[in-house]
Amino acid sequence: MRLKSGSTPTTKIGYTNSNNQMCRGHRDKSGNLEGQTAYKMYCRDCGAEYGVNGADIHLRKCPACQGGASGIEY
Repeated sequence: MRLKSGSTPTTKIGYTNSNNQMCRGHRDKSGNLEGQTAYKMYCRDCGAEYGVNGADIHLRKCPACQGGASGIEY
C-alpha cells in the first residue's frame, strides 16, 4: 500500500523536524495511542526507519542514533 500524507504540516510527507527526522507518511494504521495514526519516519542522519504516532513527529528522536524511544508498527 502506498504511503499517504497527513492533514497537518508536521504529518505531511517530507516534513523534517529539528532532530533531522523526516515523515514518510502513513498507511491508515492506528498508532498505539487512542486517536493516533502510525507514521513511518526516516532518520536523515543514519538511515533508520521506524514508526511513530502522528502527535510525536515534531519532537521525535531516532531510536538508532539519538537515544529516542523504540518505534511502533506502521
